[in-house]
Amino acid sequence: MKEKLEQIKAEALKQIEAAGGTGAQALELLNEIRVSYLGKKGELTALLKGLKNVASEERPMVGQMVNEVRGEIEEVLAGATEKIKAAALEERMKAEAIDVTLPAKKGYMGHRHANTIALEEVERIFIGMGYEVVEGPEIETDYYNFEALNIPADHPAKDEQDTFFINGDFLLRTQTSGTQVHEMEKGKLPIRMIAPGRVFRSDEVDATHSPSFHQVEGLVIDRHITFADLKGTLAEFARELFGEETRVKFRPHHFNFTEPSAEMDVSCFKCGGKGCRFCKGSGWIEILGCGMVHPNVLTMSGINPEEYTGFAFGVGLERIALLKYEIDDMRLLYENDIRFLRQF
Repeated sequence: MKEKLEQIKAEALKQIEAAGGTGAQALELLNEIRVSYLGKKGELTALLKGLKNVASEERPMVGQMVNEVRGEIEEVLAGATEKIKAAALEERMKAEAIDVTLPAKKGYMGHRHANTIALEEVERIFIGMGYEVVEGPEIETDYYNFEALNIPADHPAKDEQDTFFINGDFLLRTQTSGTQVHEMEKGKLPIRMIAPGRVFRSDEVDATHSPSFHQVEGLVIDRHITFADLKGTLAEFARELFGEETRVKFRPHHFNFTEPSAEMDVSCFKCGGKGCRFCKGSGWIEILGCGMVHPNVLTMSGINPEEYTGFAFGVGLERIALLKYEIDDMRLLYENDIRFLRQF
């Protein structure tokens, strides 16, 4: 029995030594050796099962010898396994080594879009004058987008806006004026608000038009509001936005939801009003539309036009960005060219 155990031990140790290597194949081979000698059907297990055929007085000694051989094989197997794992780890670390002397990859921090910068500037100016920033839904009903703004179903102004209708009643809003109607219907007076947001019109894409763009509309409703309040407010807005020397000019115009209505120009901030390429030689730049809120609009929103008056205005956010940053093509704002956007 002793000779048999010595033979098994010698064969096992020889196979373990021969199972050199550093990869998964070497570990698999060691596992096969473990099963072959120490498993349920291994050679040492078979010897233990054969103890019943050994004389009773010799069984303790033989059992002890079998356990000693098992312990030696297990110890050598464990050492060989750890050695293979350590060698594999060292090779992996060499393969994945990082040369800390190499220059680091330069990371680029994102920043606000030119439209966002312009909007924050507009909001800062009006919040400083006591206005509230209000948001409204981009999907509106025909009533809030047209009828409540004094544009009936058969009015040609609806054709001019080439609206994106979702169905007979719902549409993608063509202006943020509907947000003003929502606020007026709440009945909380007085109102001083601006409504920034995205609007949609079926326009061809070119240097100054897009089917999706942004507007900022303002509304003031209170007792004794006059056109003088409108002019003073917008003149202060222009000075804050384009500089203290900016002058404003109002030209008669027509909007369905205001009466009287006007378009406002600002003096060219490039030439100071003398005339240049930027203002096409006129000295003035058109900036926004405005007017006194039409009595019909007040009435439809539940406000008595005999007691309250108000003014409204609307400006394209992209137009402000184009003017402020001297961009000559609106498409540049949306083409995601990092070389262009990094300038702001």
